[in-house]
Amino acid sequence: MRDPETIHENTAEAFAGNDQRKGSKSQDGHEKTERKSFSGHLGYEPRVRHHHDTAIMKNRQIAGVFPPRVVILLLLLPFMILFLIPAMTLLSGMWLWIVLLICFWIVWFLIANLTSAIRNKTHVESGLRMLQESEQPQIIRNAMNVRIATEEAGVQVFRGRLLEPATTVFEKLKQAFPEQIIPLIQEDEKLGNAIILLPKPLELAALEKPLRPRLHWILFALTIATTTWAGAAYQGIDLMREPARFLAGLPYSLGLLAILGVHELGHYFTARHHGMNVTPPFFIPVPFGLGTFGAFIKMRSPAETRQALFDVAVAGPLAGLVMAIPALFIGLRSSTLLPFNGDPATQTFGGTSVGSSLLFTLIAKLSLGDSLQFDHLVQLSPLAFAGWLGLIITALNLLPIGQLDGGHIVYAMFGQRIGGAISSIAMWSLFLIALFVWQALMMWAVIVFIIASRGSPPLNDVTPITPRRRRIGYVTFAILTSILIPFPQALREIAGFQ
Repeated sequence: MRDPETIHENTAEAFAGNDQRKGSKSQDGHEKTERKSFSGHLGYEPRVRHHHDTAIMKNRQIAGVFPPRVVILLLLLPFMILFLIPAMTLLSGMWLWIVLLICFWIVWFLIANLTSAIRNKTHVESGLRMLQESEQPQIIRNAMNVRIATEEAGVQVFRGRLLEPATTVFEKLKQAFPEQIIPLIQEDEKLGNAIILLPKPLELAALEKPLRPRLHWILFALTIATTTWAGAAYQGIDLMREPARFLAGLPYSLGLLAILGVHELGHYFTARHHGMNVTPPFFIPVPFGLGTFGAFIKMRSPAETRQALFDVAVAGPLAGLVMAIPALFIGLRSSTLLPFNGDPATQTFGGTSVGSSLLFTLIAKLSLGDSLQFDHLVQLSPLAFAGWLGLIITALNLLPIGQLDGGHIVYAMFGQRIGGAISSIAMWSLFLIALFVWQALMMWAVIVFIIASRGSPPLNDVTPITPRRRRIGYVTFAILTSILIPFPQALREIAGFQ
């Protein structure tokens, strides 16, 4: 899914900064005259070419300032700080994370500019070609007031304003073109819209890879084993020495895998409902910690519409909550209540304070009733611990960042420009919270930073989602807020806390 989108984005950017060098080299002057008519009619092409050339010069300057050895050193700097400073004697606490954050920002800056330099070089060498009216499909001209039409490596892009609703145009394009062509409709900041005709062979390799069901079942079986071991270790049982006590680890293992599995199956069945090519869940076993790094499905074709993108993104977290809330509710019945003096150092592994989360507190109060007080620490049972992890997993997935479920939701709700701005604000807010409020969150912030790259837009990236879906989107972010914020002091009496 990511490879075709890279082509889509690179193609659109190439056409936005089109430098028609072949036309300027024409001997008879015909193509030069036509280029002037385009420039005079649109009134912005020289400015775009100027920005394009400036970007190339900027990337060359960056390449000159940072020689390869310096780049390698900067890439290794975060790991040198982590592993070469004995016991963090020079840096500790917040300053350590600030330095690491700066290092990761430098790495991101270098990678982004290197990618941009390679992309610009590819665009200059590829030789974009302007399409004449006779070369433009009639269905495109009927559906759009074409202002610029270009072709590169078999990919055609037509830019202008649509003459019909995007949904109608997209359906006509799907019927008009053979299976070897994939139509895309995207927003264009300068000319309104862009229709992209992408040859399907460019993504056949990704779409036609056969599934390997045996691999999914092997990973699932290994994850059952590792999470059972983790569930037993949570209770102080070493299954290497006492393998007969493996049943003690099953409540945690089955509860957590049910939450993860239903979450991913929510994505899977919704994607299949919308006709998308998607793999079954991959579970990730690890022989330490929680016993798993979670699960994921691989999208092997893009969503056709924003509505499909929204449905697939929102289905996973909501389906996971359907399992996480009952697991937490039932597991709390066998959990232990301990006095809590407010000092985080007194918290034990698998324990959480009442009031640490609005949603957790409400579920705990419903489960435990009057026996639960606001100054209690809840030592979670294995099943309750799995349910609590389910809430955390849901919250992390609903963060409106990049390719996380929340990132797809805000993209579908608000589009590329506003959704991208929300994603950037959320990413840096997460880092700031980790730096100045809760440093234990920094590890998750770094993980999110690494995995939350830009996702693939839907093929019809113009038609907005329905009002009903928009309301569901706001509800999901209300759920995210209820998991993350502490229980307000003002509601203690209303909730029955003494």
